[in-house]
This record gives sequence, C-alpha cells and structure tokens, in this order.
Amino acid sequence: MLDDANTGVAQFISSRGNEYFCEIDEDYLTDRFNLTGLNTDVQYYQYALDLVTDVFDLDCDDEMREQIEKSARHLYGLVHARYITTTRGLGKMLEKYKKGDFGKCPRVDCKSGHLLPTGMADIANVQFVKLYCAKCEDLYNPKSSRHSTIDGAYFGSSFQNILFQVYPALIPEKSIARYEPKIFGFKVHAAAALQRWQVKRREEMQGRLKIAGLENPFSLPAESADGDMEEDEDDGEGFDGEGMEIGDDAVVQQ
Repeated sequence: MLDDANTGVAQFISSRGNEYFCEIDEDYLTDRFNLTGLNTDVQYYQYALDLVTDVFDLDCDDEMREQIEKSARHLYGLVHARYITTTRGLGKMLEKYKKGDFGKCPRVDCKSGHLLPTGMADIANVQFVKLYCAKCEDLYNPKSSRHSTIDGAYFGSSFQNILFQVYPALIPEKSIARYEPKIFGFKVHAAAALQRWQVKRREEMQGRLKIAGLENPFSLPAESADGDMEEDEDDGEGFDGEGMEIGDDAVVQQ
C-alpha cells in the first residue's frame, strides 16, 4: 500500500521500522467520519487515501508518486493515533504489548518490564515517539534508529493512559527500589550525600542570581553599611563595657 500500489496495509505493517503500528481495519479506514479534519493536515489527501485503501489508479511520474506515498504514510499514522484508542485498536495494541513488541525497560530495577509507544504531543512534526514504562513511569528513547524517527503524533499522548484505564489489571506494581551508592560495600553517608546536593543547589542558585544581576542580594550597600557603623559608635560613647556611664574626668583602669 504505502510502498507499492498493489500491496495492502498488512505489507506496510510487516515492513522494517513499522513494528510499532497495528493493522487498521478496512471499515475504519473507509468511514469518512473517522478521517474528519485530516484533509487539511495531509498533502494530496485524496490520492493518499486512495493509496491507503488500495484504489489508487492515477498515472503520474515517479516524483509525484513518491510524494503521494509519503503523504499516505503520514495519513496512515494520523489515523492510527485515532484507531488505537478504540476498542478494536486497544485490543490489537494490547497483544503487541504482551508480546513485548515495543521493547523492554532498560532500567535494572524494572526487571525488563514491557514498554508502550507514546507521543509527547498530538500534533505532527513536534517530537519523535517515546517509550513509556508503567513500572517506573518514565520515558525512554527507542533503541533502534528505525523507530527513533517515527512521529510521536502517530500514537498520541493519551494512548497508554487509556489502555491502562480499560485494562487496570495490567497496571504493574510500581518499582520503589532505588540504587544505593556504596564504597567497598559500605553505604555512602547520607549526610555527605545531602551536603553535596545542597552545595550543588546553592551553586545553581548563585548562578541564577548572577545572571539576574543579584550576585549578593542580602549584602547592604557600602555607604549604608558605613553609616550604620558610625551610628553604633556614637550610641556607644559614654558607657563602659558593663553599661555604666563614664564621665569626662573618669580614670580608666588599666
């Protein structure tokens, strides 16, 4: 379909680099309601749709054919983001998730938990696809370069959340294990780690203050500080160290 006019959706799904996609039902593709608004986002929309649905019969040169095939891939991706939030689509993606088709979490404490593809935005050409781990609730980049350039909008930002809402029994137990730094088998002192953290945060704050022109916002101006010192000296005249008044003729004991 997308690489050749005589091939179908299944051929596209089986192509290298398209393993994250599931096969969209033909009934869904031919229902115009499901394609609402996509005509403004896809160049050569009608030709691309004909190519996706295997009814393309336009006689065109190779350059235009390449552009139409590119648009067809983009159209399929946008429709795919909508399809995988339906009951049928969630079921197909669930099977791929169970088989680990999307990869496994690289975090050691997640014990190879399965990942799900997700987008950071629902608008195309914003960011590439990421992989979500339900155990540590973090995102990772795909390992393969074939997958790392897939548009995240082809999966949307809500898919993984909808999947676990529909299938709550699949939500894995959260990973609370954390790496503990040790030296020769002894844990690094918590106070030392806290001190390093505080020093780092203080340096970051000083850097931000310097950029804002407030290198030392708590120090008084030089003139004001000198004035305060003079006032303190004046207030202290006439009193001894114990607070008793000393006259002009008083004898100061050595």
